[in-house]
Amino acid sequence: MAVTPYFMVTNRQVLKDDLTDKRVDKLSFFNSKGGVDLKKFSNWQQITGEEFVAALRAEAAKFPSLPDSRNSEQKHVSLFVHGYNNDWQGSATRYMQIKKDLYDANDLGVLVLFSWPSDGSSANYLPDREDARQSGPQTAELFVRLHEIVAAEQRLAAISNDPNKMCRAKISVIAHSMGNYVVQKGLAVAAKRLNSPQLVTLVHQLAMVAADVDNDLFQNDRPQEDDGSLMSNLCYRIGALYTGLDEVLGASAGLKHFGKRRLGRSGLADRNNTWDNVFDHDVSDLIIKKNIHSAVFDSPKSLALLEKVLRGVDRAHLDD
Repeated sequence: MAVTPYFMVTNRQVLKDDLTDKRVDKLSFFNSKGGVDLKKFSNWQQITGEEFVAALRAEAAKFPSLPDSRNSEQKHVSLFVHGYNNDWQGSATRYMQIKKDLYDANDLGVLVLFSWPSDGSSANYLPDREDARQSGPQTAELFVRLHEIVAAEQRLAAISNDPNKMCRAKISVIAHSMGNYVVQKGLAVAAKRLNSPQLVTLVHQLAMVAADVDNDLFQNDRPQEDDGSLMSNLCYRIGALYTGLDEVLGASAGLKHFGKRRLGRSGLADRNNTWDNVFDHDVSDLIIKKNIHSAVFDSPKSLALLEKVLRGVDRAHLDD
């Protein structure tokens, strides 16, 4: 089992010995070699943004250069974005579990935690929603940094006429619950900062788990400047894993009175009117019926499905 370093990016306020639930307008970067309790802030080392990028590039440089025929084996630099009702220790706990059970166990590559300032309380849904929305610019900064890494290596490969210098990593994202709203706002802002590039795929695979976003987000008759259209343009493929058993999202839809179903509970609003790189998949028969809102990460069958999504297995063969 391959074990890679641990990385965390956050827009939480950083104190001397802790992270808070207060949002700040800049990103802070951390890493750790692991082997320790990463819920303890002292076991993370704060680094600069430049050091963070250099460390990710160094890890990606270790990845094998594979032919197109082995595309599914290409390793990932991935971002995990947690949901609401998570303090930073809770997000670190989930991050460590996904890294161990999915990434290290299957040699998928590097996983980075993005910890946004959820209050860590189920009573603070609406404040968390606002923090998620306002985290968009900081999330966009992270996406733009990743884009610059990939673009720089593609330019180097072109100038040197050496395909081995191309970026050896796929960029992928796993977002859970309200973390999908963070990603929605981040990708929309990033698309505008990058002038909505038509020929660059920023995110190869976006896996939306129990997504607390509107289920008509990706309808292709919506304006080009809408969030879903911008996201579809920046991502090669977007997969929404949903289950009608998710009572947390049922409560979410009722709380906001938006009149919109949640993507993570009911799937896409109209599968015949959706961008062709977006699909949904019902995981009801794959999950363990306990703590259903996060059960995709705790159930072996749904974790195996999530691995297939990340590897780019065709949607028609995910159940094979």
